[in-house]
Amino acid sequence: MPKGLKAGFETNWTTFGQGPRAALMIHCSLAHSGSWGAMARHLSGALDMTAFDLPGHGRSAPWDDRAELQGETVRIAAEFLTGPTDIIGHSFGATVALRLAIERPELVRSLVLLEPVFFAAGLAARPELRAGFDAAMAPFVDAMRAGDRMAAAEAFLAVWGGGADWSAISTPDRETLAAQMPIVQAGQPALYEDVGGMLAEGRLEAVERPVLLIEGSLSPEIIPAITEGLAARLPHARRAVIAGASHMLPVTHGRQVSAEVLRFLREV
Repeated sequence: MPKGLKAGFETNWTTFGQGPRAALMIHCSLAHSGSWGAMARHLSGALDMTAFDLPGHGRSAPWDDRAELQGETVRIAAEFLTGPTDIIGHSFGATVALRLAIERPELVRSLVLLEPVFFAAGLAARPELRAGFDAAMAPFVDAMRAGDRMAAAEAFLAVWGGGADWSAISTPDRETLAAQMPIVQAGQPALYEDVGGMLAEGRLEAVERPVLLIEGSLSPEIIPAITEGLAARLPHARRAVIAGASHMLPVTHGRQVSAEVLRFLREV
């Protein structure tokens, strides 16, 4: 797997497939570029895919708080692109993909956003969800305030781990997840406060690229609120729901998600 400087940050990446269309894959928090393997097997005939490890993930360099995390990841992503490309992002990676389309539209051919965790968009669309959402995230928030990263990791996965059993995770893997909790926290200003300004008037409406928003039928309630809010403002957006899936659907339901992606790409 190659490694080099992207936007001045030591970044690792890998490639999948030999299809006629170029695609860039941007994974979720706590994952790595290899997490796209389940989908890549089904997309390899259609896409020539590049997937990079986010800062502090996989084999990329540790995150050093050099800048705002989402914006820095957008700059890294942009350095992989030389022309219009299909961008596929999951969770935090999907918010990076959306911001890339807003800030560098000339580099984006289409967007596939898998469960974008753009909480500000969901709460703007459905403010009545705030109390329940805050309650769901409270154990993570409280653990981080207390400096207990292991408890924070367990609480975070309880909401966003797609049903992962914490007791089944090995001690070394738990320690790795706990060490990454500050990176999760570093992304929160973009997700909760929209520091990238994506919700500013006219910015989403200016995205002229086709967008596919995919969610799992078993995902937290905030997810359909987010996709509903984004679909209402993106001019060329459509939604798809994967039955029986939750937040980690690219890993758990790779075939079904890939089928939706291929259908979308054929039509656009």
